[in-house]
Amino acid sequence: MKEKLYIVIPAYNEEANIEKVAREWHEIVQKVSKDSRLIIVDDGSKDSTYTKLCGLQQELRQLEPLTKSNSGHGATLLYAYHYALDHEANYIFQTDSDGQTLPEEFEGFWKQRKKYDAIIGYRNHREDGLSRIIVTKTLKMVLKIIFGLNVTDANTPYRLMNKDILNKYVVRIPENFNLSNVMLTVLFLDNRERVKFKPITFRPRQGGVNSINIPKIIKIGWQAVKDFRKIKREMKQAYYINDGGNL
Repeated sequence: MKEKLYIVIPAYNEEANIEKVAREWHEIVQKVSKDSRLIIVDDGSKDSTYTKLCGLQQELRQLEPLTKSNSGHGATLLYAYHYALDHEANYIFQTDSDGQTLPEEFEGFWKQRKKYDAIIGYRNHREDGLSRIIVTKTLKMVLKIIFGLNVTDANTPYRLMNKDILNKYVVRIPENFNLSNVMLTVLFLDNRERVKFKPITFRPRQGGVNSINIPKIIKIGWQAVKDFRKIKREMKQAYYINDGGNL
């Protein structure tokens, strides 16, 4: 059976980066198979991101640009994941559109795809500023408190998943959840799936302006804590039912 890889990338106002990012990651899907696709989902950008993607289609034949109304990074990820599964991808790889990750590190993930259900990168030496490092450390503490999980970097935008594990858990994430990748990581680990964490390079943003600022991070963070607690309660209820009412 031919392996069908879908690389999915959410994009919002990335006109400064999107052409370079698309070209780099398109080379990866070309090497895997003719059925593989690069899916870049424009999240209602206000700039020329989607227009530039459409202009690349004639040259990059395995690129599929999609566009939708703005709903945020987490919801756009879920949209992309469902799209890949609906189109029968065997493997789904996710990264972001700001040029901070390196396509050349993908091969190390791909070589180990049959050993694990998911391979998730962790940003060993982040170069995107102190505030982002603090956010990651805070998230690690929150996940430890709420779920009892010790996760170095739960939100890394560099992850390879097989279709079975993604299909199993993506349906359990609320539709507009802001931190979809975090929740997937939690569900994988809480259910003791075969997950490997692998160090990756994480460069500074390669162009454009980050759409996430500190006030927005704080707002997302407070909402995430509420959502995490709700999901934790639902997980406990599910365990209780599956265990025949014994806690």
